[in-house]
Amino acid sequence: MATTAHRSGTYLAVLAALGLTHLLNDLMQSLIPAVYPILKAAYGLDFTQIGMITLTFQLAGALLQPVVGMATDRRPAPYSPVAGMMFTLVGLVSLAFAQSYLTILMSVALIGVGSSIFHPEATRTARYAAGNRQGFAQGIFQVGGQTGGALGPVFAALIIVPWGQTSLAWFAVSALVAMGLLTWIGGKQSQISITFATMRANRQRDSLRPQPTRRTIGIGLFVLTSLMFTKNLYGESFRSFYTFYLIEKFDLSIPASQMMLFVFLFAAAAGVLIGGILGDRIGRHRIIWISILGPLPLTLILPYVDLFWTGALTIMINIIMASAFASILIYAMDLLPNRIGLIGGLFYGLNFGLAGVAAALLGGLADNYGVETLYRLCSVLPLAGLLTWFLPRIENDG
Repeated sequence: MATTAHRSGTYLAVLAALGLTHLLNDLMQSLIPAVYPILKAAYGLDFTQIGMITLTFQLAGALLQPVVGMATDRRPAPYSPVAGMMFTLVGLVSLAFAQSYLTILMSVALIGVGSSIFHPEATRTARYAAGNRQGFAQGIFQVGGQTGGALGPVFAALIIVPWGQTSLAWFAVSALVAMGLLTWIGGKQSQISITFATMRANRQRDSLRPQPTRRTIGIGLFVLTSLMFTKNLYGESFRSFYTFYLIEKFDLSIPASQMMLFVFLFAAAAGVLIGGILGDRIGRHRIIWISILGPLPLTLILPYVDLFWTGALTIMINIIMASAFASILIYAMDLLPNRIGLIGGLFYGLNFGLAGVAAALLGGLADNYGVETLYRLCSVLPLAGLLTWFLPRIENDG
């Protein structure tokens, strides 16, 4: 596989391989919520316990990712994602043969640890391999992750539901393939880093704009993390409880509800790619405005429509909302260009962990008031997009 850079400094082969490993990583992660209906029935779990599974998985990644990111900022570790994939492999096989609720929690924690090691260094490599096409590169990287996340419910419906919990072990092949690709990518890190450093030095030499102040960085990161949190929280309400909502409100079967979840999640894959490309063209500031606040009318209507419009609206909501991810991440990287690992750990780890905490609380609300009420409450979350007003304008944000 060639690694020749495009004239823009973009290593397309590396980005394609990164996107594929992100797909495999997030596919294995997405199998966790995809099998919730099976685990709920098999172990007699309530919604609070389902939320606790999500919380355990998210916190295992959240607590480690910023730490891993800071460590790799000081000493880049191009092969660390391979080690992360080993944790995911062990966790997935353990979950396949789990016989108790405690073992389930321990298994998803291992998968969370694997994610925490994978994302910071993979994010750095995507940044370096992007050259002048940062939005496009992050779109490719993210579309892999979102596609993998979307495929989880499909495999759950086609494989795990008919073959049972132990069929999760079959997906260990995904981890082995990802480890091979990540080993190849790690070997190209030196070449990619030199190209990126040269391009960055040229941009700094040609630029007359001052660097962001500490106050600008602080305000920017606060706004960006708040926006990412509310986006993730709304998405988490779907990843964890959408199938139950469809079963309860429309009396769908488990396979049918899983396919609806796949459609919802696959829309995110289109959204992140569209948002990344448009961010390069019209500016990240505009994309963030549109993406976070834009879905509000649709989310407010969603709890009151029939099955057809539920499917249509969830697709539109997720396409729009997912389009912000690449812009938010690149915006944060432009604020702290020397702390790429920390930014990757913060936005993949801490924010998803906070969303996991919220998912546990959402599970309690679903138990006490029902999943339909839960979606009415979550429908106002896009109002957080108004925080974009306070986002400082910086170079490269369009």
